Amino acid sequence: MHAYRSHTCADLNVSHVGQTVRLCGWVHRVRDHGGVLFIDLRDHYGVTQVIADADSPVFSQVEELRSEWCIRIDGNVLARDESLINPKLPTGEVEVFIRDMEVLGASEELPLMVFGDQEYPEDTRLRYRYLDLRREKLQNNMKLRSDVVASIRKRMWDVDFREFQTPIITASSPEGARDFLVPSRLHPGKFYALPQAPQQFKQLIMVSGFDRYFQIAPCFRGEDPRADRSPTDFYQLDMEMSFVTQQDVFDAIEPVLKGVFDEFGGGRIVDQDWPQISYRDAALWYGTDKPDLRNPIKMQVVSDHFRGSGFAIFAKLLEQEGTEIRAIPAPTGGSRKFCDRMNAFAQKEGLPGMGYIFWREGENGMEAAGPLAKNIGPERTEAIREQLDLGVGDAAFFLAGKPKTFEAVAGRARNVIGEELDLTEKDRFAFAWIVDFPIYEQDAEIGKIDFEHNPFSMPQGGMAALEGDPLEVLGYQYDLACNGYELVSGAIRNHKPEIMFKAFEIAGYDEAEVRKRFGGMVNAFQYGAPPHGGCAAGIDRIVMLLADEMNIREVIMFPMNQRAEDLMMGAPSEPLTEQLMELNLRVIQQD
Repeated sequence: MHAYRSHTCADLNVSHVGQTVRLCGWVHRVRDHGGVLFIDLRDHYGVTQVIADADSPVFSQVEELRSEWCIRIDGNVLARDESLINPKLPTGEVEVFIRDMEVLGASEELPLMVFGDQEYPEDTRLRYRYLDLRREKLQNNMKLRSDVVASIRKRMWDVDFREFQTPIITASSPEGARDFLVPSRLHPGKFYALPQAPQQFKQLIMVSGFDRYFQIAPCFRGEDPRADRSPTDFYQLDMEMSFVTQQDVFDAIEPVLKGVFDEFGGGRIVDQDWPQISYRDAALWYGTDKPDLRNPIKMQVVSDHFRGSGFAIFAKLLEQEGTEIRAIPAPTGGSRKFCDRMNAFAQKEGLPGMGYIFWREGENGMEAAGPLAKNIGPERTEAIREQLDLGVGDAAFFLAGKPKTFEAVAGRARNVIGEELDLTEKDRFAFAWIVDFPIYEQDAEIGKIDFEHNPFSMPQGGMAALEGDPLEVLGYQYDLACNGYELVSGAIRNHKPEIMFKAFEIAGYDEAEVRKRFGGMVNAFQYGAPPHGGCAAGIDRIVMLLADEMNIREVIMFPMNQRAEDLMMGAPSEPLTEQLMELNLRVIQQD
């Protein structure tokens, strides 16, 4: 017999009754039924019930066992009495009577229990992550993650992509976040950087003549943490293609993602039609460039109904350039209690409040109610109702000003309304491509033009587009949103040096600066660069959605905490003096 096991804890069934077997695993829980000890023995694959009574040669040793001790047992497979069969377990028809036992690893008192669904502080869970990972939910999440990555790889190979690895130690490259710098021992005073993404390398792969590249790539960014983003590192499906248009990239990645969500979505509906929505329309309709389309609410501009109206706050605001009034329809939200709750939500978000109108049955039929309705009169409220296609029992909320000052709050309000009114479908994955991103933005205070989005995107219209108003220039850049999360980001690249130099010149960077910062890529583009484009899909977020988790740390094996600390390994840590001397570095203490 094998030194440790003849079967796993998920293998045994009635066909093994009468056999002598050897199992290894952890003591999941112990139950003492008056001189008969029942132990749930757990390994990576499942759970088997093992038992011991006074007839067992090792009964006294079994009595000493505690939760999470790692043990080996030898025993005989017995059929359970029919009344004791556990249909929830694959091994629920049998049990193993212990004849011999060896403690492979005893456990001290546990800082968190593996059995059960108790909640523990995040710091405790991360400090003892190896115990946390033994819990069923996290075991399932990590198995799901591994299976998703394997499926993605197979699907990419099946459509003629080849996997190549790019460097982990490289030069600093602006990708929208802070670099992690690595000091060079051989070149004192100089630093490498961990790649924020393989962006430049994958473009260079296209210049090198490879046609379809992909990689499950680690990326490193010093970002502020949030529920759907790791503060240090993450993994993405990185891909690039030559001789393609924007639609070609969509056509390549959509079947891969649809297949993965169909395979691992647990029966949830996967939308097959993925609309393409312009960045500006997404901001107008949903208040975000990563809309949750499970929520049917679509915001609208209603400024004309308030111009010259009796509601002086809105009427005067509209006299200022660049201002507008937007409405958030709220079907079935037509009660003063709900309207007051949403008004309080807006105040918590830092706004004075949200105006509202709701429609109800009156003495003479349907009537509009609320402070706004009284101020603007029945004709205007009726025009608003017709535009928004609302009726009795419905409501609408209003935000005003320059769109960039309230869009984000409006988007969050839309989400809250959809959730509270049960309008948002739960068992569905709703995807949308967000396209036509503006390349530039203007600082409202100093008027400086700078990049709003990826500076390496090809401008729509090429060089001719850069001769006009920079704020009207759109890029061949795109994101894929799913259920309110950004899953994919990509672009058709700017592969022509003359267009790249012009694009950076508009943002205040001369040719010398571009060559200094991106010399490797710019030089390569001078030697016959093909048109190319691609995208990257966030592995962690994909798995988070498939696992139905709200926090990305639930699908990462060893995540950092909110302060970008590894409590288990003690990182970041202070370097040894010898290490600093070898690197010619000195730490300056902060006051």
